[in-house]
Amino acid sequence: MRKIVLILAFILIASGTALAQVEQPLIVEQPLETVTISLDKAEYKGGDTIKIEGKAPLGRPVYIEIASEARVQVSRLDSRRDPDTGRIPWVFYQSRDIPALYMILMPEVVKAGYEIEKAKGRDWSVSRTLLMTGADVAFLTPPKGEVHRWQASVMATITGSKGERLAPMTEEMDRRRTMPLIKTRFRHIENVFSPTIQVKEDGTFTAEFMLPNNAPSGAYTVIAVVDEDTKSAPVAFNRDLAFGQLYFPRAGQTLNAIGPFLLAVAVCTFGVTMGAGGGFILNPLLIFIYGIPHAIVAGSVLPSVLFSQGAGIANYTKIKFINWKLGVGIGLAMLAGGFIGPLLTQFITLEQFRFLFGWILLILAGIMVWQTTPGFLERNKRENAILKEFKKKAEEARAARLAAMEEAKKTTEKK
Repeated sequence: MRKIVLILAFILIASGTALAQVEQPLIVEQPLETVTISLDKAEYKGGDTIKIEGKAPLGRPVYIEIASEARVQVSRLDSRRDPDTGRIPWVFYQSRDIPALYMILMPEVVKAGYEIEKAKGRDWSVSRTLLMTGADVAFLTPPKGEVHRWQASVMATITGSKGERLAPMTEEMDRRRTMPLIKTRFRHIENVFSPTIQVKEDGTFTAEFMLPNNAPSGAYTVIAVVDEDTKSAPVAFNRDLAFGQLYFPRAGQTLNAIGPFLLAVAVCTFGVTMGAGGGFILNPLLIFIYGIPHAIVAGSVLPSVLFSQGAGIANYTKIKFINWKLGVGIGLAMLAGGFIGPLLTQFITLEQFRFLFGWILLILAGIMVWQTTPGFLERNKRENAILKEFKKKAEEARAARLAAMEEAKKTTEKK
């Protein structure tokens, strides 16, 4: 009997073990999705083409973010009327953490969405482009920076202030406010987005990106992204400078120093002959030829004009063509503009700057042309004749005064 009980117990235990093995679900570990990326070289010069290749999970779109480690300061005044309240916020945003060069490469399959946004011209939006193309998963580096904001006002501008400092924003608000700053920095959609990634059926992808000639020097990072959790390890490359090139951190650009030097010599030579330092001519040329931000050009040209004006003042003093009372009086009046102008430059866009500057030049050109008309020349001729007569009389009076002084001196010596 005892043997029978033991046999039955053994059978029950064996059956339970078998049932447990049958009922236990079969667990198969799925391989993790990964993205790989590589570059053809580790160092590039301006104008070189960067060849990128890698592999992503099958059937998944891949995006590539390229960002320089160099950072620049970008400012923007929010002057668009709120459609809900009808009010203009007049909030001034500024960040010192915007990449000096930034680009998101996208797969060719999203080109249609990119073209729709590009067709909007100056009204294109970074946020809409990210949403329409799915590239928001690759918008990684700019949101890491911090955006500051001020409540701007006319009185604050007159007193040389940005306005009242507002409370820090949340990370999500920082992310949203970074997008308009990216547009302010790079202006055109093709400078930020490019739908050129070719993805093959096996998941491999290739892309090319030409490094601009004015790209900042130093290190860059490149990362491929499929979604928030699927990214490649970042790879890096360096941008080398060729002979004669200099990197200007404030502008976030590399320039050939020889060109601006020769341009400044020619412009300032012409400018000083008109009683100016040449800055009003050099300013638009630097923006047009080299694409330097207008605020940086305005600030950089001012100290350079000091040298031309200093040399001009010295030489005009030698030939006695300076009326110091008039010059000092005007200079004191211009002192106020020297405080207000730099702050206003931060508040206006490049398009507004060009509009205002263009009208000023047109008005000045109109005045100069008017001064060449026959009527003006005839009137000027009469005025010059009157001035010449006054000058002649002044010289005669001065000669008579000197002669009288000389005669008085001789009389004194004889006594």
